[in-house]
Amino acid sequence: MENFSSHKHFILDGFSELGALRPVLFVPFFIMFVLSLLANSLLLYVIISQRSLHSPMYILIAGMACVDLSLPLFFCPNMLLSFLFDWRGISLIGCLVQMHFIHLLGAFQSTLLVWMALDRYFAICTPLYYHERMALPGFLKFIIPLVIRNMFMISLIVALAGRLPFCHGNVIDHCFCEHMALVGLACGSTSVNSLVGLISVFLIPVADFIFITTSYVVIFTSVLSSGKSGVKALHTCVTHIVVITVSLTIILIAFLSYRIRNGLPAGVRVFFSTMYLLFPSCFNPIIYGVRTSEIRQHIMRILMWTNVVQTVPQ
Repeated sequence: MENFSSHKHFILDGFSELGALRPVLFVPFFIMFVLSLLANSLLLYVIISQRSLHSPMYILIAGMACVDLSLPLFFCPNMLLSFLFDWRGISLIGCLVQMHFIHLLGAFQSTLLVWMALDRYFAICTPLYYHERMALPGFLKFIIPLVIRNMFMISLIVALAGRLPFCHGNVIDHCFCEHMALVGLACGSTSVNSLVGLISVFLIPVADFIFITTSYVVIFTSVLSSGKSGVKALHTCVTHIVVITVSLTIILIAFLSYRIRNGLPAGVRVFFSTMYLLFPSCFNPIIYGVRTSEIRQHIMRILMWTNVVQTVPQ
């Protein structure tokens, strides 16, 4: 049997082709990181502080804000320090922990869109039973299976990756510990890892997309058949449709760019994969704040009150 040593320490080498220009990336990514933190924190504050927003739909929006607030914290600080000070090292344990939380929170971005689609379905198609079906005891049957699915699949992916020996170098061509970027450094066969990765893609984002699409087809059909009375209710779906469209477009580009990497520069692949995580965290709270009138009104009141306080003579 051939002897080899398995690496326990790795170098995150994303955007290395930029050379001396790599620190310039600190500015745009830092702005997006701060925007994500501020926008999601404001959205959470508004929903938590306003009792009129303590309804199932807004609680789900708050859940999305929690995910969008947490996700960048697991990779942006390390990435920004890497750009600014060239600190690129990470241990295998640290890499696996980062991978677990990034992929888990990414999975819940998709799952929360499923729960939002269910909320809109119950509100528009079965309004008389909305509060009964969206009450926590009844809604748990939709929550628990998807939570178990996400945790099991992501934990399995990370556990299988952690068992691999890594002898094909220790340089990860990425800004964070992406699953296939790490697995690509492993010795021997990684077919099981690739298969489980593909299965997880089918069971989480693809399955969620199919369910969301089906639910909105039913909603549109119900609204069109009900005439003008359903048009106002349909307006509440537009925000979710915009978020779903943008999120799934970025996910698809990131997924395909990694699979056809031989035809794309490494920097392009890393960029789309990073945007897949960071852009929705910046985009979602802005869309919900602008498109949802109740949230927009409370945000405007807070901003106007802050402006008044600042202009009052001391």
